[in-house]
Amino acid sequence: MGRLFGTDGVRGIANKELTPELAFKIGKAGAHVLTEAGDKKPRILVGRDTRISGGILECALVAGICSVGAEAVIAGVIPTPAIAHLVRSEGFDAGVMISASHNPFEHNGIKYFSGTGYKLSDELEERIEAIILDGAEEVGAPTHENIGHITYDDTLVDKYIEFAEGTCGGDLSGMKIAIDCANGASSVTAERALKDLGAEVSVINNKPDGININKNCGSTHLEALTEFVKQCGADLGLAFDGDADRVLAVDEKGGIIDGDRIMTILALDMKKNGRLPDNTVVATVMSNLGFFVMGDEYGINIKRTKVGDRYVLEEMLGHDHKIGGEQSGHVILLEYNTTGDGLVTGIQLADVIKRSGKKSSELANIMQTYPQVLINAVVKNELKNEENYMKFPEIREAIETLEKEFENSGRVLIRPSGTEPLVRVMIEGKDVELITKRARELADLFEEKLN
Repeated sequence: MGRLFGTDGVRGIANKELTPELAFKIGKAGAHVLTEAGDKKPRILVGRDTRISGGILECALVAGICSVGAEAVIAGVIPTPAIAHLVRSEGFDAGVMISASHNPFEHNGIKYFSGTGYKLSDELEERIEAIILDGAEEVGAPTHENIGHITYDDTLVDKYIEFAEGTCGGDLSGMKIAIDCANGASSVTAERALKDLGAEVSVINNKPDGININKNCGSTHLEALTEFVKQCGADLGLAFDGDADRVLAVDEKGGIIDGDRIMTILALDMKKNGRLPDNTVVATVMSNLGFFVMGDEYGINIKRTKVGDRYVLEEMLGHDHKIGGEQSGHVILLEYNTTGDGLVTGIQLADVIKRSGKKSSELANIMQTYPQVLINAVVKNELKNEENYMKFPEIREAIETLEKEFENSGRVLIRPSGTEPLVRVMIEGKDVELITKRARELADLFEEKLN
């Protein structure tokens, strides 16, 4: 990761780590880098989620954009995937989203998209960082009529909703769908789109007040939706995160349909209809073992990448794969959008369920979920990487022993945290008591030897 940019833009506590001053610099440097080519005044699309800090960061960011002569078009509260889509469909030179996704309200973030609708490469992010932190390039300061200006376009959210609805092959009439908008950006899109498609929609957590985004709701807290689905007799529940690039689902019985199961349902339908190139799905190493077992059983090749949607996307683009994602519900469907799109994914899921004539639980249970235990071992930061901890013979032998023990009935995954002094010990298997015991033993050994 870079000095400012993490795996998904610049993040931090608003007005402390992510200050208006920093937002201004990000707007200025980003606009300079992303719009330097061309002979017309560049246009940059700006959106935000519902956080209380979104307004001040938007003002500062937009001031930075306009200070280098670019036009800032403000879309207001809108999902992250809407920015990715609209940049391409409306011919913007770049887009930027102010959001911290599924994080609590006090956090916020700034994420750029290029004119192609994709997140920025490491090289472009590093160049923006160098301008901000090192003064590596001189950034112009135009005057007179060359100063950028601000426009507001509240029709853009309507255009995104129309796009999302258009991804549905038919309609959703006859379906009862419950949704949890996480008091975030999907509050302005999801209910409208699903109702337009003919579904009967019941909604919770769609009254954002600036501080209730993701608070005990949405894709990170499914308890409320689980009860709500059963209460209103829904065929399907959809839970979005704060910026609506993720979605998790709940079946009619209240069972969880996570990202692995969503990809299972969608991929099998795509394969059946000849829309799954090379019969391949891209997932991360953190996907459940049951997902890979399902792939073997149904003739679907599942490629594994490092954790992070950017790595999933890189693999998809490199080999023309059409579906990939993470257990967390960040599902990328390249037929439709360049990033994870919770609303589009939810519409596709509902469409498959309706066309199948089956219950959502029946489709979800095609994949068996193996118990999965994850324990964090707190270690010295300089020792958390594999090349360091594998130098300890006791750790190396313990890992090898575990891998042999679970070779035919489970999986062992050891992964250092990218941001904290932690080694994550994950074990999957059929016996939850056994895997919990083994994971705890290995985590204790890490803490004993690496502190």
